[in-house]
This record gives sequence, C-alpha cells and structure tokens, in this order.
Amino acid sequence: MFPEYQELVTTLRHDDPHFSRLFNDHHELDQHIAQLELNPLSHIQEDIEMLKRKKLKLKDELYQILQKETSNTLQTLILSELFFQLL
Repeated sequence: MFPEYQELVTTLRHDDPHFSRLFNDHHELDQHIAQLELNPLSHIQEDIEMLKRKKLKLKDELYQILQKETSNTLQTLILSELFFQLL
C-alpha cells in the first residue's frame, strides 16, 4: 500500500502510534475481508461491503496523514534552504 510513500510509511509506523494503529487496523481488516471472500456463503455480502467501506475509510485517513507529512517535510526543506541562502 502506497509504494510511493514506502519510506515515510516505515518511519510513521515506528514514530507515530496513531498512524501505526490505523495501518495495523487496515491490514487486519484486509486479511479478514480476504478470508470472508474465500467462503462467501457463510457471510452476508452486505457485511463484506460494510467492512470494505471501513477499510477504505482507514486507507483515506492514512493517505491524508502521508500527504500532510510530505507537505510538512517539503515546507521544512524549503525554509531550511531559504535560511541558508540568507546566511
């Protein structure tokens, strides 16, 4: 998930407990859905769809955090560059 952010994902999973929890919840839901889909007769399709919506919501939240962190990092780099140009 999010191969373009792989390094940032690794960092946030280690440093940010909220991000780590969301990431783990998403992974667990993904595995649970995959298991349910192997035997669709034992579960109502609406239940699987509800879980997929929950998983998508988690993924959206993770993506928002990644974008925010990327933006913050870029702003920090720009400010650092400007600071050193002033010296």
